[in-house]
Amino acid sequence: MNLKRIIMGLIILLLIIGVLSFTIGREIVAGKQPTLDSFAVVHFSGYLFFILMPVELLVPYYLSEGYSGITLIVIALITAIIAQLLDYSVGFLFSDRYIKYFVSEWRYRKAKKTVEKYGNWAILIFNLFPLSSPIIILAAGMMKFSLKRVLFYSFTGLLVKYIVIVSVFGFF
Repeated sequence: MNLKRIIMGLIILLLIIGVLSFTIGREIVAGKQPTLDSFAVVHFSGYLFFILMPVELLVPYYLSEGYSGITLIVIALITAIIAQLLDYSVGFLFSDRYIKYFVSEWRYRKAKKTVEKYGNWAILIFNLFPLSSPIIILAAGMMKFSLKRVLFYSFTGLLVKYIVIVSVFGFF
């Protein structure tokens, strides 16, 4: 493994630790209820292609803290779509020569093949399940895939996913 990839990995790990520490972690240590601001920041961060976190786990936690399922779904959709717009834009604007410092070449090639083979279905499925949809969106941007289709299928998959999570773990 080359030194640049190790350094980038450590920087990304520090970013994840920082985001969690300065949001939910700080509130938990202080014995306070986590805020919707924390939910938004962590959720947004988890949908960036270079920070992969299982942010779907936040929803049951925040439901158990008494937050409305509808509120969580709205915030989750807004933050995920904004982050995915950034992922798409980075893919659209930069070549894979630069992206490989943030995402392994193997992971990017696999995502690109998936988008080439399945197109809209890949975007929908990767957003419907807790899979690495940010990398699929990055690959779609690099392939100059239709932004309207990316947004439509991302939104649809995310909406269904979060409605199911809220339905299983709580009520609206």
